[in-house]
Amino acid sequence: MMQRSLLRRVGQSVLVLWAAFTLSFLLLQVLPGDAVLIKFQNPDLGLSPDQIAEMRLAYGADNPLWQQYFHTLLAMLHGDFGYSVQAGVSVSDLLISNLPATLQLALLGFALATLLAFTLAALSRLPALRMLRSLLQSVPALFISLPTFWLGIALIQLFSFQLRWIPVINPSPLQGLILPVVTVAIPISAPLAQILLRSIDQISTQPFVAVARAKGASASRVLWRHVMRNALLPVLNVAGLLLGELIAGALITETVFGLSGIGQLTQQAVNNQDVAVLQAVVMISALAFVLINLLVDVLMPLFDPRLQPIAGGNR
Repeated sequence: MMQRSLLRRVGQSVLVLWAAFTLSFLLLQVLPGDAVLIKFQNPDLGLSPDQIAEMRLAYGADNPLWQQYFHTLLAMLHGDFGYSVQAGVSVSDLLISNLPATLQLALLGFALATLLAFTLAALSRLPALRMLRSLLQSVPALFISLPTFWLGIALIQLFSFQLRWIPVINPSPLQGLILPVVTVAIPISAPLAQILLRSIDQISTQPFVAVARAKGASASRVLWRHVMRNALLPVLNVAGLLLGELIAGALITETVFGLSGIGQLTQQAVNNQDVAVLQAVVMISALAFVLINLLVDVLMPLFDPRLQPIAGGNR
């Protein structure tokens, strides 16, 4: 049954990827402008109309839409994302050179977001901070309301221009990551903290927690061994759903801080109507989202046996 459930989820993931490809392809085709004309109609290049027509033929820009669709789809199935009209190199090379920086920012941001969420949850349960419990529980709502681009600019203004703690001009590699990682982490930490706080409140009322207290377990032991351990399941589930926001936050943050990565590559592709690059970015993001959620679906039954399929297809 587990294998059948996994195969069903893989099939659903394939359909999601196909839908993402089809929708992004159609939307990108109706965008105004033409990457080939933007690059080769430049008077400084001195190309004749016939030469421009030859370039359009080489890039397949004048092929029927259905032919472009199937050609692009089959190429992507073989790992070929095409060529960037503006850069003149394969899109795969651009992704290989820019993706590591974005992955580093996203992973560090997610790690910090997780740390912030657990810190807020743990502080809200401390007896000494009971008076501040409502305030701590309202912090996530504040974090959610902060737009990523505004937060990045505000952090630069405060820590770079006002306090002068972190330089934005010629910073070291470590200094250059501090503010971007914080910018990515804060909006992601908010929903994680909200789900964790709510889950802790629900688990704390369960009978097994009362039994643990009756046996003389300390408050910290009850929190970390009994409550927090069971409260992680909803957090694990929502973490996969937050990947899309994490990727979007990383792309916006790279643009705000002028970092090299997929965000800057996407901005340049939008300005130049470089459809091949934009299509590749969409598909890489969709693939990452699908893989993370598939991994969460596989891990959830391991943490909670109640979610394991049983004979007859019932749970």
